[in-house]
Amino acid sequence: MLCMLGIVLLLAAKLAVSQVHVIEVLADKDSVFKIAGQSKPEITVKAGESVLLRIVARKGKTWNRDGTVHGFTLLRAKDHGKIPGWNLELKPGMQEFNLTAPGEPGEYEVLCTVICSEDHEGMRIKFVVTP
Repeated sequence: MLCMLGIVLLLAAKLAVSQVHVIEVLADKDSVFKIAGQSKPEITVKAGESVLLRIVARKGKTWNRDGTVHGFTLLRAKDHGKIPGWNLELKPGMQEFNLTAPGEPGEYEVLCTVICSEDHEGMRIKFVVTP
C-alpha cells in the first residue's frame, strides 16, 4: 500500500511539472490582438515553459491569397530577431500551437506579419519571459 502511494505521488509530481501554460488570444478583424480581461494585452511566460497558444483569428479587411488573415510572430525586443518556431500564419477560426517559450528571460514583442488592414502596424502584444 505504501509503495502504491509513492507511485501515485510520483505521477502527480510529474504531471504538475509537465503542465502546459494555455494562452488564449483573439486576432480580431479590427487588426488588434486581444486577450480577455486585458485592455492592453500582455503575455508573461517562464523561460523554456511549454505553451499552448490558442488563437481565434477573424478576417480583417485584407488577407493573403492562401487565406491567411493574420500573422503571429515573436521577436526579441532588443534586436527584433525572430524566435524560431514562433512565426505563425493564422487562417480564419481557432487554431492551437504547441510551443516552447524562449529560454532567455527578457522582453519580446508579438506582431502581425500579414497586412490585414491600414491599422496593421499597430497589431502588437508585449511578451515577457521571466526566469
